[in-house]
Formats: sequence, structure tokens, C-alpha cells
Amino acid sequence: MSALPTSVDVVVLGGGLAGCAATLSAAEAGRKVLLLEKQSDTGGSTVLSAGLSAFAGTEEQARQDIDDSVDLLRRDLLETGLHLNDPKLIGLYCREQLGVYRWLKGHGVRYGTVHAASGQSVPRSHPTDTRLLLDTLLAKATGLGATVVTGAHAQRLVADADQVTGVEVTFERERHRISSNAVIIATGGFSQNQGLLARFAPQMRLALRGGGAGSQGEGLLMAWKLGAGFVDTPHIKGTYGIHPEPVPGESGTGILAVYKGAVAVNRDGHRFVDESLPYKVIGDASLAQPGGVTYQVFDAKVMAAGDDEVPIYDFVKRERDGALVKANTISGLAELLELPAGALERTVSAYNEAVAVGSPHEPPRAHLSGQVGRPSPLDTPPFYAQPSSTVVLATYCGLTVNIRCEVLDVFGDPIGGLLAAGEVMGGFHGGGYMTGTSIGKAAVFGRVAGIAAAARAIEEVAS
Repeated sequence: MSALPTSVDVVVLGGGLAGCAATLSAAEAGRKVLLLEKQSDTGGSTVLSAGLSAFAGTEEQARQDIDDSVDLLRRDLLETGLHLNDPKLIGLYCREQLGVYRWLKGHGVRYGTVHAASGQSVPRSHPTDTRLLLDTLLAKATGLGATVVTGAHAQRLVADADQVTGVEVTFERERHRISSNAVIIATGGFSQNQGLLARFAPQMRLALRGGGAGSQGEGLLMAWKLGAGFVDTPHIKGTYGIHPEPVPGESGTGILAVYKGAVAVNRDGHRFVDESLPYKVIGDASLAQPGGVTYQVFDAKVMAAGDDEVPIYDFVKRERDGALVKANTISGLAELLELPAGALERTVSAYNEAVAVGSPHEPPRAHLSGQVGRPSPLDTPPFYAQPSSTVVLATYCGLTVNIRCEVLDVFGDPIGGLLAAGEVMGGFHGGGYMTGTSIGKAAVFGRVAGIAAAARAIEEVAS
């Protein structure tokens, strides 16, 4: 732990991926940078995620013969977001994502096998170890002179007229004021703040709470006090696939067996959604079912399609942790789940028949995930089910920003010296969420914000 300086060029609030990327990029520009994290360690919601980044045109995709492009990425982002996202922010992500991918790899970050996932017309989810990712970026940043202080809780932004000039922080039970030429808010969302969720997302009342323990929304509130704009609150959604009860070894992300071929059924034993839809849409549909708890039902073929490299596909671990119900027959599985007699058997039989002949089944399902992969019958024992709920892991709404990541006020004008990146910024996801764009957005906009803050600091020094 480092002592608090009284004056720096750039202050970064939050030690998740957006904050770490911003810190490193500003340090690479030669600026004096201070990263403040209120928790006892960096990581935030980043280290609780599945660690998937949505990139297009990568070496990993080329090795797997995946034909992707920036134009396809842009189309998928806009369509998944229901064209409610800011096209300028989408354009920035598309322009910068491959360069950020190369920047991260140049610093030693490594990616595994690329997977297909929600909202992607071709596989583009690149997995990586998030703890190692953050540690790598912070080691590079501190090597360039950046200071990282944990246990430092930012309380208020300091402003002179419409210009942010620093931040007030509680550290070791004392209040400190740190002056700076730029402040980057990278504090994440408010998935752990019941009051803000009740205000902005009452539809999530049956959802579980997840995300980083520090996801209380302070960064958003500090900017809001200065008149910052706020966008996308109607589109707060939960993530499907987490067990409704605490499970030893649970990573916080649950599983998405539906994307490998499982069906989702409710307590009546009926399918209720097209399982290829974005998992946040599935989450909404699940919350609408009686009790808000449903089941992912699958067979041995789906189990074998799992991947221990990606937490949401690590089905073997889920069985080992005791999260799965297992039986040699569908009727036996239904009995263990206490579903109505015969209902699950009829649902699976009708589904298998439809898949075998290629005819529609209600709800219709043409693909496994997004537009990738074909369903196959669930006919190979043993059979499995995971009781599944919806959890608010992230809020994906927040401060209005421009393409320099400058925070805009309610009239659309930049608030001088204030920038934002990562989950706390709104406008990017719109009405839907493509898998991999939480981590991808954090890296891309974090780096953009760091570069912009460094440039502003240089301008301020020059003036």
C-alpha cells in the first residue's frame, strides 16, 4: 500500500479493468497517475466475470478459421442493442478494439480458445484469466511510476465552477483532498446498491444481487451531483444461469448450458424462451416465471461440450460442486426436480422430435448461441439439470460520455476534467448486451480515457 500524494496529473477511481487500463495508458503517456480503490484489493466485478472479451479480427480467430470483421462486429453490437446504443460509441469501440487487443497482448496478456456466445453471429469471445490480466497491467503501470492505493474511498469530486480539480478521499479514517488535472471515474455500477436498484430497476426485485462488493454507485452519484447526464436505466437486466442457493466454489457467474444445447424449462416443466437469445433476455424471461427460478436441462452430449477454461461452460466443476441434479432418465430427473408428472418428458420428447426433423418447436430455436451452432436432441444419458436464477451482476447504464470518454452534463456539454470508463458509463450497450462487451468495453474505453486524461493534463500544464 502506498501513501496518498496531494497532487497528481490524473486520478483514476476504481481498480477493475477499466481503471487499470486507464492507469497504464496515462502512465505510458508520461503522466503522474494515482489509482484509488476503496476495497482492500483491486479487481472489482472484473475478477468475478467469465473473463471473455469480444474482439474481431484476432490471431486466435484466424487460428480457428473464424471469419470475423469490424463491420460484422458493428452490426451485431447495434442489433443486440436494439439500435438504442450511441452509434458514435459503437464506432469508437469498433475502431479501437483490435488495437487494444494488440496492446494487451503486447503487455503479456494471453487468450484461450475463442467461443461463440450471446449476440455474436460468429465466435468472438476471447477468454483470459482476469486476475492475471489486472496484475499484469498494474505491474506495468507501477513500473512506469503510477501509484496504486487500496482502501481509499473517494467521497466527493472537487470542482471549481464547471471544472473538476480533484477528489476528496477517506483513507485510514482521515479525509484527504487530492488535486489533479483530470479524474477518471471507473467505479463500476450499482448492482449491490438496493436503493438505486429499487429506483431504476424495480423489475429486478426477484433477482439475486451480484457483482463486486464495491458496486454501490458512488462514482455515478459523485458525477450526478455535478450535473452529469445519465442514460440506459430502462435497460438494466440480470444475467441468467446462477444457482438460486449458495454453492461451494461458485464463481458468481453460474453456467450457460443453454448455449451448448440445454433447454430452459419452468416449474411446470415447459420451455419458456428461445435459449439462443442473449442471456440477459433469457434472464428477463426466467424472472417472469413462477418464483423466478427455472432449470437448465441437458444430457451427456452437452456435458461433454463443456470447457473448463471458461467458468460459464465448466459443467464438470458444477457437478463436482454439487450444483447439478443428475438422473439416468428424464422422468427420474423430473422427479428429483419435483416437476409435474410427465411434463418434462413431454417437453423433451417434443423438442427432440422437432430438432430431428428440423421443424419449428415452441418457442422456436434455430441455433445454440446467437447465430452459431445447431441444436441436437437431448437423448444421451445421464441427464442433468441446474436450478437457475437471474442475478444482477452489472447494471450497464450510467454516465453520458463522448468519444473522448469525457463526462457530459445534462445539456450535453463536457464537464471539464471529468472522464468515465467501464460499467459506470452508459450509451454503449443500449437495449441489449453482447457477451464479451463488458470486459471488452472496460479495456477499450479505459485505454481511451487514460490517453485523453493524459493529453488534458499536458494541456493544463502547458497553459
